[in-house]
Amino acid sequence: MLEFLSHSKLTITVGLFFAFIFIKVIFGHLLKKKPNDEGVDRRYLFSNIKNALNLFLMLSLVFLWSQELQRFALSIAAFVVAIVLATKEIIQCFIGFIYLSTSAPFRIGDWIQVNDTCGEVAEIDWAKVTLLEVDLNTYSYTGKTTYLPNSSLMLQYVKNLNFMRRYVNHAFDIIREHNDVMPIELISALEKKAASYCSGFKDVAERYNSLIETRLDVKIAGPEPSVKVSTTELGKIKVSFSLFCPTEDAMDIEQRLITDFFYIWNQCLQKQSGDS
Repeated sequence: MLEFLSHSKLTITVGLFFAFIFIKVIFGHLLKKKPNDEGVDRRYLFSNIKNALNLFLMLSLVFLWSQELQRFALSIAAFVVAIVLATKEIIQCFIGFIYLSTSAPFRIGDWIQVNDTCGEVAEIDWAKVTLLEVDLNTYSYTGKTTYLPNSSLMLQYVKNLNFMRRYVNHAFDIIREHNDVMPIELISALEKKAASYCSGFKDVAERYNSLIETRLDVKIAGPEPSVKVSTTELGKIKVSFSLFCPTEDAMDIEQRLITDFFYIWNQCLQKQSGDS
């Protein structure tokens, strides 16, 4: 009789595993087959479904093998401390998952930064957070995937960079020798160039800038581009640009302004050479 019951439970357990795999494949197929709505990130829905199935499977197995687990727990009472120490990281990851689920400092699709690691949250499960690494210098995906244990996210600071997915306050500097050029003469021309490059999305940038300020309750730079002149510690000329622009256009506008800077700079040099 005991052998029959054990065999039945084993059969049910195997059946649950196969049913779990089948349901997960079916849900994944249906989500991929469904037309892609713009602005809808299905990874968030699929991750929630997968986590719910994992929870249901675990509870079903615990209920099915409850008597065996109880006897087993009693038999290893002397090793509880050792087991807790051995599974400390797993327990911390599970607690970290509960913390992330309840506090929701970020969600799938957000850009976050943990220490020097920055990326888009692709998946959140019971053990880890999966990031698609993003280079903040170029705002592009590097092709690398980073896995962060949930336990580490409870001990380290996390920056939510989600607003940078659409618009970014992009800043860069150009440093040159003095060469008898009055850098203040460049400002007006460079500001006009920057304004012309940003004119196509000016209205959207103003609305998005206002939205960020309302949500964060702080004043941020922008949306008007700015050009400032200063000097380095070595006395060289430093021209600083600040642009509030679409993330995907930031590098293109930077390259255009760098080209314009050197063109205008050389014009000033040629003008001074002609005057002398």
